[in-house]
Amino acid sequence: MQQPAPYPYRTTREDVRIAMPDGTRLAARLWLPVTDHPVPALLEHHPGGLGDTTAVRDAQRHPWYAGHGYASLRVDARGHGSSEGSPADPASPAGTDDGLALLDWLTARPWSNGRAGAFGIGRGAAAALALAAGALLALAAVVAVCADDRTAPRRDLAGAPLAAAVHGGSAARLAAACRPPDPRYTGDDWRRLWLERLAAVDPGADDEGGPIDLRTVRAAVLAFGGWADPQAGTVLRLVEELGPDARGVLGPWPHQYPDQGLPPGPAIGFLQETLRWWDHWLRGADTGVLKVPALRSWMNESVPPAPSYANRPGRWIGDDGWPSPDVREVHYGLDDALRTAGTPSGERFVPVRSPQHTGIDAGALRPAGGAADLPPDQREEDGRSVCFDSVPLPEPEELLGGPALRLRVRCDGRHGQVAARLCDVAPDGSSTLVTRGAAALAGGTGPVEVEVELAPVAHAFPAGHRIRLALSSAYWPWLWPVAETGGFEVDPGGSVLTLPVRHLAAGAGRGPGPTGGAGPAGSRRTGRQTRTIAEIGMAVAET
Repeated sequence: MQQPAPYPYRTTREDVRIAMPDGTRLAARLWLPVTDHPVPALLEHHPGGLGDTTAVRDAQRHPWYAGHGYASLRVDARGHGSSEGSPADPASPAGTDDGLALLDWLTARPWSNGRAGAFGIGRGAAAALALAAGALLALAAVVAVCADDRTAPRRDLAGAPLAAAVHGGSAARLAAACRPPDPRYTGDDWRRLWLERLAAVDPGADDEGGPIDLRTVRAAVLAFGGWADPQAGTVLRLVEELGPDARGVLGPWPHQYPDQGLPPGPAIGFLQETLRWWDHWLRGADTGVLKVPALRSWMNESVPPAPSYANRPGRWIGDDGWPSPDVREVHYGLDDALRTAGTPSGERFVPVRSPQHTGIDAGALRPAGGAADLPPDQREEDGRSVCFDSVPLPEPEELLGGPALRLRVRCDGRHGQVAARLCDVAPDGSSTLVTRGAAALAGGTGPVEVEVELAPVAHAFPAGHRIRLALSSAYWPWLWPVAETGGFEVDPGGSVLTLPVRHLAAGAGRGPGPTGGAGPAGSRRTGRQTRTIAEIGMAVAET
């Protein structure tokens, strides 16, 4: 019995070397459908070596797209893998110039219908977005997965240097740039190319591209991200700034493709979802991709703290744009406990002086699906912090977006830092990290106000649980320790926590998540709301 073909089209594969305008040749692998009709093209431009570091995932994606009628091209960035030249990030100006030349090469092929898309993950996703900001109409669509946030690039959290990002990220980029070319693709030239590459590498240089001006992006963008990945906010920013032709999907995932089944799951049909996107923009097919909500998010349910979850309980929700009309700001004051205790107004400052090992239960800076990537129970961290707790919630409360914190503080030394964590405290006392943020503090004689942005999140607090805000003056190894500081003092009377609270009835009747459709918009509730400490029962405790 003859087995059915795995794809609608038979495919071919060819390794090619594509010359850039300056003569530098980039190593590429091209998958083509066998057909007499012109086809659209897809480009993935990435610094990983297509012959080794990304070979497995390349084989999962590019043949699948080719088997569904697309020419799919995977290219090693200049100076990486088996490509010639000095190492350059594909999202840098030099990398974007190469990307434009690759688009010209693709759309000029005799089998091309003149339409193209670009996709990638991490630095490859940033390269696709940078290309969309400089490309002409030939680039009609982009799929960006866990895109590096080049719209506001930085190596700190509001001025507080990220220790984990500096050494780890720099070492990873340096190692990638120093890998030798593969003799299978470069022949006897591999050693010469490698030595030239090593001579050109500057360990202290940052070859990443600068900010991407989203106002110049003309392509339709489908962005994927995960709440367990620190780049989740990029998806919200793309949906907000790119208008009606942008769609965002935020699942529970780490920094990985969302069909890999790595914890936390569940996985989705990523290839099927993106094929609908390509078919709409590159073939003109009516696949319904613009009928789904602008933002589809996985609302995480409350779970006991654990360093990994195979599948994070939750549900898909849909919002018709970002900021969502179903999300309102709720302001929580922090001053009731001290005011009711009769503390004089000039003595309301609470000292925050954490030991330097505060932060050892932070988990991985960029979870990638490992067995111990996520933060464990936060009770020990809470004990090294100053905590503000709510009373047990009388009804469930759902957050969607980035919480914000305004603190009135005095810093003891010349400078300092504040780390803020929002935790879900269960009736048994276990503390699950929901989100966090940090900021640098400037010392001085008088109190100052500091703004702390916490990472975006989707989290459902059940009735009976408490919301905990934990403040610390250290957070190692995420943040560099601050020398010569005794911590800081916070004035609860001048401090406010703002939470993005989603209306519980919003999106009622919507269909399933990314692999399905969605119904009409749910009820909406907008506006700003302020709650005082007396209404929500926040209390300060030095534990």
